[in-house]
Amino acid sequence: MTPLSGGSDQQRQYWDRHAETYDRGMRFAEKRILRDTRQWATGLATGRTLEVAVGTGLNLPHYRPGTDLTAVDVSPRMLAVARKRAADLGLSAHLLEGTAEDLDFADGTFDTVICTLALCSIPDDRTAVTEMIRVVRPGGRLVLADHVASSALWLRTVQRAVELWSVPSAGEHFSRRPIKHLHAAGVRIHHHERFLAGVIERVVAVKPES
Repeated sequence: MTPLSGGSDQQRQYWDRHAETYDRGMRFAEKRILRDTRQWATGLATGRTLEVAVGTGLNLPHYRPGTDLTAVDVSPRMLAVARKRAADLGLSAHLLEGTAEDLDFADGTFDTVICTLALCSIPDDRTAVTEMIRVVRPGGRLVLADHVASSALWLRTVQRAVELWSVPSAGEHFSRRPIKHLHAAGVRIHHHERFLAGVIERVVAVKPES
């Protein structure tokens, strides 16, 4: 496997290669680790909604009917799977190719921005969070859910050891905390929870009105 340097081209190639096997690889995590995270995140979508790094569209079945949804992903092959899933569901959604660090939307375009299980592998997670904040309207919500650095010291040590392999081979980080970028940006944390020894973190932030 070619080591990832963190660039979007290599990320695109990596996820293109894994597009057909991603859903199968996620089955254990979906049942045993994530719990109701996808339902939780999509249930918070109101108004014009953007999902960043939609992947194969595993969140799509959980959006409420009639959701005004736009979604982006870096991988054309992942998007192809997501488009088929949307068609099978009869879901009207705009699924576009794009990178999280450079969202091709005007400031304040969306009422809700959602990103689940992606900031762990997006090369520049700080810039991605900054972009998500930029494109959500003042008073709008940013909904994040991901695996993060554990609240248990022993497990954080294991996570950092795993990263010695996972980061260069797959661009996968286990010791990030995206909530730190939200605090640094000055958005208001409306909801925050962690479970599974703090490994799964779910956050709802509200962009200031002014």
